Amino acid sequence: MNDIEALGANLRRVARGRVLVRGDEGFDESRLSWDPAVDQRVAAVVEARDAHDVAAVVGYAGLAGLRVATQATGHAPAAFHDAILLRTTALRGLTVRPGERVARAEAGVSWGEVLTAAGEHGLTPLAGSTGVVSATGFTLGGGLSWFGRKHGFAADGVRAFEVVDASGEQATVTADSDPELFWALRGGGGDFAVVTAMEFDLHPAPVLYGGRILWPAKRAAEVLAAFRATTAEAPEELTVWFHILQFPPLPELPEPLRGLSAVAIDATYLGDPDEARALLHRFDRIPEPVFDTRGRMPVANLADICAEPTDPTPSLLRSELLTGLDEATAAAMLAAAGSGTVAPLAYVQIRHLGGALARMDEKGGACGRIAEPYLLSMLGVPAAPGMEEAIRQRQSAVADAVAAVTTGRKPFTFLGHGEPAASAFPIETLARLREVKRRRDPQGVILGNHPVLG
Repeated sequence: MNDIEALGANLRRVARGRVLVRGDEGFDESRLSWDPAVDQRVAAVVEARDAHDVAAVVGYAGLAGLRVATQATGHAPAAFHDAILLRTTALRGLTVRPGERVARAEAGVSWGEVLTAAGEHGLTPLAGSTGVVSATGFTLGGGLSWFGRKHGFAADGVRAFEVVDASGEQATVTADSDPELFWALRGGGGDFAVVTAMEFDLHPAPVLYGGRILWPAKRAAEVLAAFRATTAEAPEELTVWFHILQFPPLPELPEPLRGLSAVAIDATYLGDPDEARALLHRFDRIPEPVFDTRGRMPVANLADICAEPTDPTPSLLRSELLTGLDEATAAAMLAAAGSGTVAPLAYVQIRHLGGALARMDEKGGACGRIAEPYLLSMLGVPAAPGMEEAIRQRQSAVADAVAAVTTGRKPFTFLGHGEPAASAFPIETLARLREVKRRRDPQGVILGNHPVLG
């Protein structure tokens, strides 16, 4: 029996879930992430049935001198070398306690599932732009929500984590039981323990307004000007995001969108629709909208606004936090993004931040605060050979155009493939996280997608 066969046999002895090692039929498919272009060169994949499986695998890895990387959906992949890839997709428990405005979700539960369950009670979690990501993975990285301007980071709304530590022991971690680890898990990433479930706050959303307005790309300057003016006076209940989009010429897209170069505004408002329409009035003056989906909407449909892909897709992401967005910066950004189309990028996006995200919470987690009022993101889909270099060149051109107002920091969940955790944290926070990692996992058993010691 060779080393890989022995690894498989040992993992099958300790775990009840499916185990695959290199050479097994189905192994290559099982190790794929959401981005199939990222080669996760792991030695084995274990599909945990429950938290006991997680504990058994982590405990075995520690004794065997191996590392464990954890994923549910794999939206944050990394080129893990020779690690055990622990899938938590089967951990599906979800409960909502509406009277307490609290939910408990196990690690395999998606935001879409939480939105549906909470929305039935007029409540919302602090979910992001897509419903298919793991709620746990999103939250461990801080979590920038549609409602972050009003309620802050998703991570700061966590009440308790159920974890498996680096020695394979199960525990419930709260601010009282283990304040150091509780702080690190709220925004520091997945480097400190394997989270099997979390309990977190829900927020009132008896009335929710939201949707997208989309125009031909030639309206980009007008839309961006309206975006700048609207966000300059927006209340915290209002969130507005600006996009320049390039739709692919795919036959499954409806005719108005097939191959269209477009500019769009996505918005949500926690409150009365009439108030929302008044706050967004500038966009109503811009002619030639292709469509306008804004209106009162159920919480369960929140993830539909951006219409992000729901199937695995290769992607290259680059993000920058902006200290401002004056007229000159806006014009430079538009010019660098491209005349008429942002191709080979799929989109250039600017999110309005501020509000609660910019305020320091003394009881908050490692996510801290984001002082910068805007987040610029650029994503390309390298669907054909040679596209990667062109995508990176366009991203660099846009980043160079706004360099005067960038800080070099990025939110953790907006780090691109291979970007270090150091890019997401102030020096003092990074030093504290590294010390937590050294104390809690001195053998480096648990491997995050952006390791703090990397």
